[in-house]
Amino acid sequence: MLEVQNMDVFYGDLQVLWDISFEVEQGEIVALVGANGSGKSTTLKTLSGLLRPANGSIRFLDQRLDQIPANKIIEHGIAHVPEGRRLFPEMTVRENLIMGSLTPQAKQKRNETMEWIFGLFPRLREREKQMAGTLSGGEQQMLAVGRGLMALPKMIMFDEPSLGLAPILVAEIFKIIKRINQEGVTVLVTEQNTKQTLEISTRGYVLENGRVVLKGTGQELLNNEHVKEAYLGI
Repeated sequence: MLEVQNMDVFYGDLQVLWDISFEVEQGEIVALVGANGSGKSTTLKTLSGLLRPANGSIRFLDQRLDQIPANKIIEHGIAHVPEGRRLFPEMTVRENLIMGSLTPQAKQKRNETMEWIFGLFPRLREREKQMAGTLSGGEQQMLAVGRGLMALPKMIMFDEPSLGLAPILVAEIFKIIKRINQEGVTVLVTEQNTKQTLEISTRGYVLENGRVVLKGTGQELLNNEHVKEAYLGI
């Protein structure tokens, strides 16, 4: 579904990704794990068109994405739930959800999709008319996920979805990611929470200093000695 080959990315003169290659098959949950500063968020920003690769290629459903403007990426079926949620705080929950459904196909199915979102997140229905900026951290994360799903993506990318959440909410977010995948949406997720991410992932890639250093199934990486020592504290 997604194929990234030999991707180099720079911030100005500073290279931050080196020869990144990975793939995501339809129906998978694929994890990019690594420490803060390893290049996870940069990878997703590049897939979203916010950054341009200096070298390499990005193909999604056999179409080149690396030359498409960022505002057109969503039309090809990729949604990005960014780190830090990036909601519209002075808009209501409903209005934020509507902002996720601006492509022609998403507009046609807006009401149906919103009902699906409210089924996933009953708390959002309860707070439908509440300003997003007044929600709790967990509720804001649910809204950010819901807004991404309103676009009816073929693949959704989550950047650090558990960041800043209480442990009980972290567990809930991972359950929701798994449920979204079970309902037919392919998932690419970046996380510092290595254990819980790999436990729900079909496959994973470990990023260190802007390079892919390991890859395997979620279980293979959980059992890997380097992963255990560096990321699981075992």
